[in-house]
Amino acid sequence: MNHRPWLSAYPDGVPSDIDPDQYSSLIDLMRIGFAQHKDKVAYSYLGKDFSFAQIDEQSKIFAAYLQGLGLKKGDRVAVMMPNVVQYPIAVAGILRAGLILVNVNPLYTARELEHQLNDSGAATIVIIENFAQTLQKCLGNTPIKHIVLASMGDRLGMIKGSVVNYVVRNVKKLVPEFAMAGAIPFNTALKLGTGKPLTAVSIDRDDPAVLQYTGGTTGVSKGAVLSHRNIIANILQSEAWNAPAMNRIPSTEQPTSVCALPLYHIFAFTVNMMLGLRNGTKNILLPNPRDFPAVLGELSKHTFHQFPAVNTLFNGLLHHPDFAKVNWRNLKISIGGGMAVQGAVAKLWLEKTGCPICEGYGLSETSPSATCNPVTVREYTGTIGVPLPSTLLKCIDDEGNEVAQGQPGEIAIKGPQVMQGYWQRPDETAKVMTSDGFFRSGDIGTMDANGYFKVVDRKKDMVLVSGFNVFPNEVEDVIAGLPGVFECAVVGIPDDKTGEAIKLVIVRNDPALDEAAVRSYAADNLTNYKRPKVIEFRDALPKTSVGKILRRELRG
Repeated sequence: MNHRPWLSAYPDGVPSDIDPDQYSSLIDLMRIGFAQHKDKVAYSYLGKDFSFAQIDEQSKIFAAYLQGLGLKKGDRVAVMMPNVVQYPIAVAGILRAGLILVNVNPLYTARELEHQLNDSGAATIVIIENFAQTLQKCLGNTPIKHIVLASMGDRLGMIKGSVVNYVVRNVKKLVPEFAMAGAIPFNTALKLGTGKPLTAVSIDRDDPAVLQYTGGTTGVSKGAVLSHRNIIANILQSEAWNAPAMNRIPSTEQPTSVCALPLYHIFAFTVNMMLGLRNGTKNILLPNPRDFPAVLGELSKHTFHQFPAVNTLFNGLLHHPDFAKVNWRNLKISIGGGMAVQGAVAKLWLEKTGCPICEGYGLSETSPSATCNPVTVREYTGTIGVPLPSTLLKCIDDEGNEVAQGQPGEIAIKGPQVMQGYWQRPDETAKVMTSDGFFRSGDIGTMDANGYFKVVDRKKDMVLVSGFNVFPNEVEDVIAGLPGVFECAVVGIPDDKTGEAIKLVIVRNDPALDEAAVRSYAADNLTNYKRPKVIEFRDALPKTSVGKILRRELRG
């Protein structure tokens, strides 16, 4: 590895490098983890505990079911579920069957889902009934042949499961009507897989494990191909980095993590599910982190040590009246990522919990973690920290040359966690990889003398809403399809709650087009965080002499 000034910032006991080849695949890692921790609680979900042995057995059965459908090594299986216990069962089964997981955001609209299913070529989907109506709308335009349909109460036992499903469907009305002929209920899939043989599949470290979709600068979402080795590397990097804090957990307590970030998001997938499998961590599954009373009510029943979250979640919980009902005093590490952690939020979190927020940085393309502040810090640094073990970062100019220390440049990342490329898009992959193997992040940053990095701007016009990437081109492409829109442009504007929000500026060719019509159209075609918060109508858009829209002039 090259000169790494940041190694002096590493806490005692954190290695400079990890060995991503100590497992032959994620299947190997899971097999060992399930065996080592079989009697411990793997997940706590809606008041019921599930042991590693139960998840092990049920995921094997699900894997056998998938193979029984005729699925072969390398076939893609989409999973569209929030944090329910069926997610780890299905995902471990998918990987054990030698298949590739396609993580799908359950909040996607039919248009977004259709693109992802077609792009990935997934012929099978595991989906929770709450979002089945979305699939129904686009099903005929996708390659889907097999549908496994889950419900919130599937694995909670006959009585409790029935009560949960009744409340979800009939009281909270969270399941819009749908018709899905031929869909197999999740519990039925497990019955069909029981007693069936599971054929071992030869998986190489460099075989793809996950397609993690990320926004495209062209308005098209691309699948980052994360290999088994990529994810293993990030599991081991995260474990090594968190060790100084996690080693302070009393030996009488099982390491326990709050799983509020969605498992379909690569951070929770790697750091909650997969790292939890390796080191025997109990994960408290929270299906809806926006329901603050339910989140705090659940957390009040547990002792927990780790809390990965985004700034908006930390802030929302801090200001909720039930915050004090939770015992935060066992918390050893609070990890902030996805979006910038605000200084005021970090200060209040430390005051109220006694545990500092340790900010990190990463992307879908880096499995995801690339940097983090040392977990031993006691104060807010305002930086994204230093590169993780086995990771190199540098700031480069447009030609790929490293800029002088302290000067802004595009953050470029190299390490075993960097993706293989974008799924079936060699042209897009070539745009983001340098000749010496660094991934161009699209973020502009600086590095100080101690190797700490800071994000100062974005090279792309991407907007970061509550930790989710929104690419203006995608929103513009959608809104441009609304009759009455002559042209439009999207920019990010500061927002106290979400960090940034979407501002949409429209030039009309039909004066009857109003804000209500635009909002209704956006709601039908864009998932919530991509929808404009501010809509403005203008007579013209500011442009350069060659006709390029000057987005920066729209921010005011």
